[in-house]
Amino acid sequence: MSGAMEGDGAYNRHATLQAGGGALALNALKEAAASVVLEKAGQPIVIAEYGASQGRNSQLPMRVAIAGLRAREGPDRPILVYHEDLPINDFGSLFKVLETDPDRYVRDDPHVYPCAIGRSFYESVLPPAYVHLGWSAYAAMWLSHVPTTVAGHIYVPCMKGAASAAFHQQGIKDWQKFLSLRAAELRPGGRLVVVLPGADDDGRTGFEPLMNDANDVLTQMADEGALTADEQAHMVLSTFGRPSRELLTPFATDGRFCELSIEHCERLPLPDAVWGEFLQDGDGERMVSRYAAFYRSTFLPSLFLALAQPGDAKRKGKLSDRFEHLLKERLETRKEPIHSQVQTLVFARDRAP
Repeated sequence: MSGAMEGDGAYNRHATLQAGGGALALNALKEAAASVVLEKAGQPIVIAEYGASQGRNSQLPMRVAIAGLRAREGPDRPILVYHEDLPINDFGSLFKVLETDPDRYVRDDPHVYPCAIGRSFYESVLPPAYVHLGWSAYAAMWLSHVPTTVAGHIYVPCMKGAASAAFHQQGIKDWQKFLSLRAAELRPGGRLVVVLPGADDDGRTGFEPLMNDANDVLTQMADEGALTADEQAHMVLSTFGRPSRELLTPFATDGRFCELSIEHCERLPLPDAVWGEFLQDGDGERMVSRYAAFYRSTFLPSLFLALAQPGDAKRKGKLSDRFEHLLKERLETRKEPIHSQVQTLVFARDRAP
């Protein structure tokens, strides 16, 4: 599974779009914390975050969830918070945030205990019937693997023919697998909140112009000889934007799937904070730099898995810098916001009989 972000805290610094999408789901998370069944007062409450990355975007959601649970259970009941991500994730940056960030959720609560798990969420992450409240933001868009290595474009909505069909089928399988694994880990009466980039009925997400720019940059780098033709041909993002109807398909028969039911489903437009600040300050150079850094920190590590020697840090660094420079040049000529959406779903696990 790809989807690891650029290390050394780069994702923390540049993932403002993802933070904005997660913020639109905080009311749903608050309601989920108020609704989850909390049995056995002497036992810890368990929160699981699936796809934590480097931790900065985790702080506000975890504070909201913990505040909701504390309002019900008081200040002394232990709360375990598990942050899951791939083994290659930059967990060092996550723990640095938990130690030093002024907005860290553990700052004023000595009875909250954070943990980390290096494992794909397409595997079992925690024991059965263990999690009270689950949270996953901008993570389940990543597939378990790339279903076809040569796709003609780096981004699924811009692909055609067999490549597009292969990603579509993998997207269906992985969504059902993600839900079934999380259902097994939830306690009866537990809740799972999932935040994803929204997609229209035709699967378009609003990121297509930016992805076309990135695809053109990689072609230019191949033409320059910085990338081999084979490397460029195998660069593809294993992300898949699912329309609402596809997210709900597993529940179509009787409203249930693996003992889960849907409590909330909402798709909203996501304001582009970078564009909004540009309209205020008029600083076009800063704007394109922020877009390029967002793209580099979020997507470039997955694309560069196709390098002949992906572990060559020196070459990868030079290629990353060149990519970012060329992307900024293209963005200078196409000043426009990212018209994206955010999809929020809340699932409830059946209560015990």
